[in-house]
Amino acid sequence: MHTVAIVALDGVVPFDLSIPTEVFRHVRLPFGGPGYQVRVCGLTPEVHAGAFRVKTHHGLGALARADTIFLPGIMDVSAPVPPRLVKALRAAAGRGTRIASICSGAFLLAATGLLDGLRATTHWMAAEELARRFPSIQVDPNVLYVDNGQFLTSAGAAAGLDLCLHLVRRDHGSAVAADAARLAVMPLERDGGQSQFITHVPPTPEGASLEPLLYWMEDHLHRPLTLQALARKAALSERTLSRRFREQTGTTPLQWLLHARVRRAQHLLETTSQSVEAVAQKVGFGSPTTFREHFQRFVTTSPLAYRRAFRGGPDSLSAGGRSAPPPPGAPRRRRAAS
Repeated sequence: MHTVAIVALDGVVPFDLSIPTEVFRHVRLPFGGPGYQVRVCGLTPEVHAGAFRVKTHHGLGALARADTIFLPGIMDVSAPVPPRLVKALRAAAGRGTRIASICSGAFLLAATGLLDGLRATTHWMAAEELARRFPSIQVDPNVLYVDNGQFLTSAGAAAGLDLCLHLVRRDHGSAVAADAARLAVMPLERDGGQSQFITHVPPTPEGASLEPLLYWMEDHLHRPLTLQALARKAALSERTLSRRFREQTGTTPLQWLLHARVRRAQHLLETTSQSVEAVAQKVGFGSPTTFREHFQRFVTTSPLAYRRAFRGGPDSLSAGGRSAPPPPGAPRRRRAAS
């Protein structure tokens, strides 16, 4: 069974500590068994967590037996990182263990040198300080999380949930991750800016004027939708439609459509055995070549490589090694189109 070790230090952010504990503890596989074994570890048997104290059942020795290590946020990012923790994390990384941080936990991971030369993120309020203290890290404050394969970082607060669900999806697939997301009352996929491994359509606020059109577009991705056709459906001029699209989604109608088609294609590649040609046709791309070009652009891998990485299951991912970009999740549930 996949073991997740969560490190609790003095000054740990309680919310960050609880996120991976609760998400992974409740993951259930299709046959009903648990997906993970969760262990909370500390340098000491009891740690201070702000308004209360937390007792840990495991020491840092448990990191040597973990498949994934989580570093929750800490309240004081200027606090020195215990050398014992640095040593244990570097040893775990050498064994191929996957290591992830939530929020300001990125400072703990950065102190090991394991993020040097890599892209990473943290809470936007701490991003500038992380970049200042660790100039060799490419700090991106505009994403929910960054997946570098073995090392992962997430932004603050609920972004830790996004990262946990992302890892569940990597390990066990979209169906298991969707169940975990429902249990957490959390969407499987949220807006994450330009994150390398999140390819999806920016959300539209509930009740926005374009909401019916967006649902209609998702239901008709297989059709050759043009800007003129979309404007006609929305009873707007092309210019007005483009302006409202930019205001409400942050992108253009045609870019939104491309993202939606790629996202639908990802879902089909994850969950069916249909050929790449059949998938391309079902999601509205004019030819398999055009489909491959757009898929490569948005997902940074080919459709076949994506399918192999995802449908091969957890055994296809080397322990802590790099893989093709993991799947960003199935299309959101849609309301009936108007």
